[in-house]
Amino acid sequence: MAARNPGPVTQLLVAAGRGDAAAADRLWSAVYDELRRVARCQLAREGPGCTLDSTSLVHEAFLRLTGDEPIEWANRRHFFGAAARAMRRIRVDDARKRGRFKRGGGQQPELSNEEPPVFDDDPVEVLAVDEALQNLEHTAPRQAEVVMLRYFAGLSVDETAGALDVSPRTVDYEWRFARAWLHRELSKGDTRTNWSTGP
Repeated sequence: MAARNPGPVTQLLVAAGRGDAAAADRLWSAVYDELRRVARCQLAREGPGCTLDSTSLVHEAFLRLTGDEPIEWANRRHFFGAAARAMRRIRVDDARKRGRFKRGGGQQPELSNEEPPVFDDDPVEVLAVDEALQNLEHTAPRQAEVVMLRYFAGLSVDETAGALDVSPRTVDYEWRFARAWLHRELSKGDTRTNWSTGP
């Protein structure tokens, strides 16, 4: 069976990764709207204390992804997964800069079965979730990727299944596993963040 030809975005990713400035400009135009959607999804969880907006988050993430050191992007999935991670890191950096260490609001973010969770703007929660997710990436990389796409990129189960080239049933199982694992991890520390495992 012949290998599938890479799509136009993948071709641009390869060229931009090799240092082609014109390809990087075309890539920016091709992925901007989708990156804005990912940024809006992530920032929807932030409260009024957040100093970021979707435009600045997209620009900073793109600069990190196409900076001085060339990166070989395998495909769209690789790039957008990295973009979601970059945005997460930017939000974590923002939480650290804000330096608000009192837990605010008393509300606990919940991870429902269908919709992404909602956080308040408490940096302690942002940092606790980030640390737990880093541990999950070491323990179960595939489940962490499901969290990245479902939770941070805002994809549905079906969209995540398409991105990972697995069945929706597999995504649903791994989503449930990851939620339960993260809930257990977060319950160990002083910051008691509730990741609802749902039905």
